[in-house]
Amino acid sequence: MTRKSDPVPADKEIVHNRITVLRAERGISRRDLAAALGVHYQTVGYLERGEYSPSLHLALRIAEYFEVPVEVVFSLKPFPRIGDTP
Repeated sequence: MTRKSDPVPADKEIVHNRITVLRAERGISRRDLAAALGVHYQTVGYLERGEYSPSLHLALRIAEYFEVPVEVVFSLKPFPRIGDTP
């Protein structure tokens, strides 16, 4: 629930990500990704489910790990589903 004084509605603060897709494409487990990033494997799960938004530092490290721009991994808007037409 948002109050009139809230500058941004809570549902607009969600950071969407493609970590699950990127991991699946590369055959990387949550534990392997977590070890490479130096975080607990549950943190990767929280990120994937959108229960936790990463710090800028962690977001950049994840993008670097997958060798893609950060915008490929994270977005403030939902990513289109595979197969959806633009």
